[in-house]
Amino acid sequence: MTRLGRIGLLLVVSSVSYTLHAQDGLHTAPEPEISVDIKAPVAPEAETSAVAEPAAVVLTPEQIQAQQQADELALIRQKSLAWVNDVSAQLPDLRYREQLAQLYHGLGYVPLWQDSFTVTDFEQQLWVLTLAQTSPDFNHRLKRLKQLKQSNDWRQYDLLATDTLLAYLSFIENVVDSRTQWLFGEELPARMPAPSDESLADLMAVLERDQLNAFVASLKPSGRHYNQFLQAINRMEVIAEKPWPVFSQPGIIRLGAWLRDPDALISILERLGDLSDYQAEQLRTAGKKHYNVDLAEAVKHFQQRHGLKVDGAIGPQTRAWLAVTPQERIRLLALNAQRSRVWMSDFPSRLIVNIPDFALNLWLDDRMVFDTRVIVGQPKRPTPVMSSNLSAVVFNPYWNVPNSIMRKDILPKARYDSGYLYRHHYDVLRGWNSNEKIPISSINWRYVTAKNFPYRLRQKPGAHNALGRFKFTIPNNQAIYLHDTPAKSLFNKDFRAFSSGCIRVQGADEMAKVLLTYAGVSEQRFDQLAGRSATRTVGVKQKIQVFLIYQTAWIDDQGLVNYRNDVYQYDEQDKNSPDSEKFASIYKN
Repeated sequence: MTRLGRIGLLLVVSSVSYTLHAQDGLHTAPEPEISVDIKAPVAPEAETSAVAEPAAVVLTPEQIQAQQQADELALIRQKSLAWVNDVSAQLPDLRYREQLAQLYHGLGYVPLWQDSFTVTDFEQQLWVLTLAQTSPDFNHRLKRLKQLKQSNDWRQYDLLATDTLLAYLSFIENVVDSRTQWLFGEELPARMPAPSDESLADLMAVLERDQLNAFVASLKPSGRHYNQFLQAINRMEVIAEKPWPVFSQPGIIRLGAWLRDPDALISILERLGDLSDYQAEQLRTAGKKHYNVDLAEAVKHFQQRHGLKVDGAIGPQTRAWLAVTPQERIRLLALNAQRSRVWMSDFPSRLIVNIPDFALNLWLDDRMVFDTRVIVGQPKRPTPVMSSNLSAVVFNPYWNVPNSIMRKDILPKARYDSGYLYRHHYDVLRGWNSNEKIPISSINWRYVTAKNFPYRLRQKPGAHNALGRFKFTIPNNQAIYLHDTPAKSLFNKDFRAFSSGCIRVQGADEMAKVLLTYAGVSEQRFDQLAGRSATRTVGVKQKIQVFLIYQTAWIDDQGLVNYRNDVYQYDEQDKNSPDSEKFASIYKN
């Protein structure tokens, strides 16, 4: 029998044993006894007669063999678990003892972490994860692993490393699972749940082939992004060795203004790479105390990397980012390195919306063909992190108003303004499975409230429609899509989290043309459809993957580290902290 086969038998031993005991119970269960108060006289010999023994249960040969196998495997399980407990006497926090017993027994109790390159790679991945400060459990594990390595206690190191690998597999499984939001507002559990049976089977197969090195390497986020994050973290670690300067001059600092502490500003911009060493030295040598052109240009570069208004003026937003320490930047880089697991950049045709950046980028056949500003969900109605594909472009769409928006935003206005629904071109329909129109005049608003309103609302197509002239369909179960908007002035704002969850696209007509041209629609045909007022849906058969991501730090194509405001406070360890609220309010003002 193979090692993997023995593991499978260990997994089923409990169920086999349970089945046999249940069958025994069916044969031997006694009939219920009936007690009687009045006893009839009986002969003395009848009173002393022995109770008849129940008939012996006869097992089939198959049942006997299964029972023997179950007993043998139960003994193996008991011994392998005893081995784990014996080796881990100084590791009381070992999490997955049953799984460890199965793995090590199946492999003949050989050490698994003998290759130094594998150990180094695994510890480095754990180090980056601990920098994100998402789970104290991994902090504790990495610290203990290093202690065991220093003391040359390799048996305990091996066991703890494998236990930690199982926790790491569980972390990765849950991060990439769309049903969890571990890095996007949902708190991680204090201890990772056990990894899935599928992951355990994959790991066992890898170990039997002696390919742990390649397996550990494959656990990093895919693509070039992870290595870029790692390089940026290493550079920031060097910067963090020195105390961080404090630049706290209040007010708005514009060109020519007097600087209270110019060296602090110069040092921050120099260390972060927005001012060259030569420029910094020249400014210090000149000894100028005023905010000059060289400093203003460096500040503009800094503002560009942080998604701020690029005007060179140092106001509350710029000052708040200047105060962010290298240690906090390291945490943001490490956190976003883990977030890069949930979306893939290797699809040749992809549409990516980065929510905190309020930006959309479209690649077709690995060539970026369109980029624009977007408006995303407000913090109380956030745009979800998700992936889908672009299935269709709709010209002149109807807007089927979601129940939540209808109840919270529209019906309260309609109750106190009888002309509201008419002026905004809403139809009242019987229900979601019916297009039967209900006359607005027939609704008695004295008895109808937002909670008991029995109908649904649909807005007619046109320039007034909340979706504008174009809608981009991405199949999902959260009623999220991309669309045009009549309120185009909002695209001029720096902070653009105003929607109820869907994504408003600046230049939606241009994006529609690019997409449909790629799908084979001629320019003439596009112009015909765009010039009509009728609703028309055009499918996009070509595979275009859509990712709605949440990256507050990344490295761009020029190798520059970019940061963005934490719109939904997903980065915050304590979302209710005064500092996080203060920072968010500073950014909006």
